[in-house]
Amino acid sequence: MEGVQVNEVPVRDAATIILVRDPATGPKILMGQRGANAVFLPNKFVFPGGAVDRDDATVPFARPMNDICSARLASTVKTGDPRRLAGAAIRELWEEAGQVLGAPGQWDGDIPQDWQTYADTGHVPSAEALHFVFRAITPPTRPRRFDARFFLADADHLASDPDDFSAATDELSHLQWIPLDQARGFDLTFITEVVLAEIAATLPNITAPQSVPFFDNTKEQSLFERLGGRSPLDAISSAPAPKY
Repeated sequence: MEGVQVNEVPVRDAATIILVRDPATGPKILMGQRGANAVFLPNKFVFPGGAVDRDDATVPFARPMNDICSARLASTVKTGDPRRLAGAAIRELWEEAGQVLGAPGQWDGDIPQDWQTYADTGHVPSAEALHFVFRAITPPTRPRRFDARFFLADADHLASDPDDFSAATDELSHLQWIPLDQARGFDLTFITEVVLAEIAATLPNITAPQSVPFFDNTKEQSLFERLGGRSPLDAISSAPAPKY
C-alpha cells in the first residue's frame, strides 16, 4: 500500500501510539486535542502520533518489538525498514506528550536532529512494549492522508513520569489520561472510536492480538480486513467498511 495516491493526495506512512494506564483496575488512555486551525482533524481528541520521518529508520533500539508484531508490521510495508514505524511512534510520543518510551543508555554515532531532545534524556528507544494492533488508511476526502499503524503499550513501561507533560510541544493541548469508559464523550473521529472499542475488548491483556483490524481506504469502496491470525500475511476476513 505504500506510496498509494488517490485524487492527487499522497498517502504517507504514519504511526500512532495508544498508551494504557491501569489496564486491569480502571483503564485510562493518553489523549490530547488538536488545534482548531489544524489542517488535519481540527479540534479532535487523538492519540499521540504522526508521519514517519526519514531519520526514524536510523535510530537504535535498546530492545526490539516482539516477533509476531514485527512480522505483521513488515507485511504492511513494501520497501524500507518497518522498524521506522515503531521509531516514529516513540518519537511522536516524546514530541507530543513529553513521555519517554525507552531504556537508559547512550547513543552510538550521530544523533538525528529530530531525536536530539529525546537522546538528551539519557535514553535509547525501546520497542519491546509496542504491540501492533490496528491499521487504517485515511479516505480520499481528507486534505492529508496517512497509512497509519497503531501501537498499544502499557504505561508501566514509560521511563518518564506519566503525569508530567512539561516536555511536550504545543501540537496537542489538554493532554490527559481519559478513563476508557468515558472517552466516547470527547470529540473523536470514527476510526478513533473503532480503535477504542477494539482495545476495550482485549483489556486487561496488552499483547499481540489474534488478528489486526485494517480499514483500507485506498480504493473507491472502503474495505475492512483482518490481518494475521498467527500468520502475518493472512487476511482472514474482508467486508465493506464505513468511511471515517
